Amino acid sequence: MFKNLELIAAIGKNNELGFNNELIWKIKKDLEQFKKITMGKNLIMGFNTYKSLPKKLDGRDYIVLTRKIKEIENVTIYNNKEDLIKNINENEKYIVIGGSQIYKLFIEDVYIMYLTQIEDTFKIADTYFPNFDENKYIKELLMESNQDNIYYKQYKYVRRKV
Repeated sequence: MFKNLELIAAIGKNNELGFNNELIWKIKKDLEQFKKITMGKNLIMGFNTYKSLPKKLDGRDYIVLTRKIKEIENVTIYNNKEDLIKNINENEKYIVIGGSQIYKLFIEDVYIMYLTQIEDTFKIADTYFPNFDENKYIKELLMESNQDNIYYKQYKYVRRKV
């Protein structure tokens, strides 16, 4: 576990994340929170998540974990988790932003998780957030709202001391 490694995701009632390499829900307030939470951090993502971003997110550096591509301009590439972990700088902040395989790979390593839990389901989702043991975390409600009859709560999970 790394104190400077976080994770952020928006998930449905059944842990749905996305469909066809797109976010299922695009909630304005949640996207504003995403920007606020990730600003100034290194974004860790898989190649499909990188490809799905609509534009370069200013104020954040990209780290892509992939075996498909060797080089992307202005992006740090790692072919495996071990090399990425070896190069984590304790003076910088990192946040995992997806996709599902990358969440699964890092979920036991993160210290803080920001999860927006949407009170809805999406029956044809094709990517899901991994299950995790909530007892390992202290859960704090950050925000509760709705947009277009989509109700959601954003939580901050901080790993308990062992």
